[in-house]
Amino acid sequence: METCLIITSHFFDLPSNRTRKHVLNLILQFIHTNFTQNFRGKPSYLRLESYDDKGKDMKYGINIPNFGQFGDINTLVEIGSEVEDAGWDGFFIWDHLLVFKQEDMVLPFADPWIALTAIACNTKRIRLGPLVTPLPRRRPWKVAREALSLDHISKGRLTLGVGIGAPPEIEFEYFGEESDARVRAQKLDESLDILTGLWSGEPFSYNGNHYHLETMTFLPKPKQTPRIPIWVGGSVPFKAPFRRASRYDGVAPVHSKWPQPITTKHLQKILQIVQSERGNLNNYDVVVCGETSGVDSHKDTERVTPWIDSGANWWLEDINDLRAEIVVLRDRIRAGPPTVEI
Repeated sequence: METCLIITSHFFDLPSNRTRKHVLNLILQFIHTNFTQNFRGKPSYLRLESYDDKGKDMKYGINIPNFGQFGDINTLVEIGSEVEDAGWDGFFIWDHLLVFKQEDMVLPFADPWIALTAIACNTKRIRLGPLVTPLPRRRPWKVAREALSLDHISKGRLTLGVGIGAPPEIEFEYFGEESDARVRAQKLDESLDILTGLWSGEPFSYNGNHYHLETMTFLPKPKQTPRIPIWVGGSVPFKAPFRRASRYDGVAPVHSKWPQPITTKHLQKILQIVQSERGNLNNYDVVVCGETSGVDSHKDTERVTPWIDSGANWWLEDINDLRAEIVVLRDRIRAGPPTVEI
C-alpha cells in the first residue's frame, strides 16, 4: 500500500525562503522518525503544495562566452563540473566564430557544441545548451543531427538557444555569408521549421525560399518529449523576434546595443507580445541575465526580485571578460546561485 502525504503551506507565509526551508526540514525530520509508526505503508512521495510562493520556480544558471578567457575547451569542461557541484541549474555557452575584426583583436575560441558534449559526459543534472546558436549560418539538418546526439548523450538535458546571429558584419560577411537582417530572419524561421520537422521522427520534406529537403526521416527521436526545448533570442526594441519566440519554449532577450542591459519594463513589454500570441505563459521559460554576488543575500534579493515580479523564471549569471578576471569569475561560480529572500 502506498501513501501520499500532502503538506499544504498556508503557514509558510514566513519572512524568507531560508525560514521556510528550516520549517520544512523540521517537518521532514518528524516524518522520518514517526511516519512508519503511524502508517502501514511507506510514503511513496511527499508533495509540498505552496500558495503564493513567489519565485519558487526561479532557476539559476551560468551564461558564459566561448572565447577570450573562456576560449580553452578544457577550461570550459572544468567549469561545467564546477557549475553542477555548486548547485546551479544550468550551463549555457555563447556560440561565436569571430567577434572582433582582425585589426582590433585576435582571441582564442572554443567550439561550443564540442564543449557541451564533453560537459554532458562529465555532469548528470544541469541543463545545458548553446545560447544562442545563429541558425542562419548553419545547415539546419546538421544542427538537427548534432542536437539529437547531444540530447541523448546528456540523457535529455539539452535546451537549444537560437537567434539570427551577431555581429553580422563579422560573423557573416567575413565568411562570405548573407548578413542582411531580413534574410537571416527568414533563414532562422525556415531552419526552425526544419529542426522541428526532422525531430518528429516521421517522414519530412521541406520547400522554402532558402532550404529544400527531399522526404527523409531522422532517427532517433529526441530523448525529451515532445521535443528538445527551444529558447529564441531576440533584441529589444524589436518586436518580431518575440513573436517568433512565442511559438517555441522560451525567450532570451538582450539589448540591441549590448552590453547595455534590458530592463524589467522591456521584459514586461516582451511578455505582453509573447502572451498575446500564445494566450498564456504556461510551461514557458523566460530568461534574463545579470550579476549577483552569491554572498550578500540582501543585495542579491534586491537585484533578482524585480525580475521575478516581471515574469522571469530563469536567471543566468553573466560570466564574461567584461566583468572580471577568470579567477574571480570562477570563485563566483563556486559560490553557487544567489540566495533570494522572498
